[in-house]
Amino acid sequence: MRWRSRILPPLLAVALLGGTAAAHAEEPGPGADVLVPGIAGAGRPEYPMDTPDQVLPPTAPDGEVPVPVPEEEVDELVEYLPRDAAEAACTARAGMYQRQVERLLKLKVDGKQSAADCRAIRAFQTRQKIKPANGYAGPVTWARAELLAARKDPNAAKKCPVRSYPVACVDLNRELMWVQKGKKITYAVVNVRSGRAGYRTRTGWHSVYWRNKDHWSTIYDTPMPFSQFFDGGQAFHGVYGAIATPTGSRGCVNLTYKNAEKLWSVLRKGDRVYIWGKRPGL
Repeated sequence: MRWRSRILPPLLAVALLGGTAAAHAEEPGPGADVLVPGIAGAGRPEYPMDTPDQVLPPTAPDGEVPVPVPEEEVDELVEYLPRDAAEAACTARAGMYQRQVERLLKLKVDGKQSAADCRAIRAFQTRQKIKPANGYAGPVTWARAELLAARKDPNAAKKCPVRSYPVACVDLNRELMWVQKGKKITYAVVNVRSGRAGYRTRTGWHSVYWRNKDHWSTIYDTPMPFSQFFDGGQAFHGVYGAIATPTGSRGCVNLTYKNAEKLWSVLRKGDRVYIWGKRPGL
């Protein structure tokens, strides 16, 4: 990782050295399996996997420390799965997104893992270079399948209102977002991570009211690169770890660093945001 400043807050300096990484790891949602990256040493974020989002609107400019710039892309395609399924060549366990993946891969939608399901999911994972390819329908496999299905026409279901001005569309049901102006897509559909239980991303119409390319949360002493706030303390912003993780954010709409950087050049202050649906599992 390349830094634009050598001055680090104490909390972040410790986190980068690994001292607090475990303490900030994502806790599973109610009733969820404890999922871990399926390949040892992979999928480890440079920051806590769930960037703590602000609970109040920002009222002050940046601090003295610019946000860091990652030197390399985070491996987004390492699946999360239960520890006892990590070594299986083709797991018999139904994944936490079993029904969604069955629907997207045109399998029998029953939420149960059959041998045929495992083979089909494993084949998809192999084609998409998802690791490990062992048939577990986890968050990475589901996110990738949703993204591929939506690329041709993300608004096929007409859930996002078509207007003559730009609208940032956020579909919580599929954990996807894009920007459209009229019927033209001006920012291609990407995977996002929205709020977990207790920190739900607020639905309905919003407007981008404050933007800060190098925002640093003064509440949590955490970088929030390319922040574009649209409702109170909720914002679009980049994170440094994987997006498709077992649990959600604390309210913000998280994007990869690269996708957040691209969105920064598309949206402007005053642009409208429309959010609908509910993150699966809530």
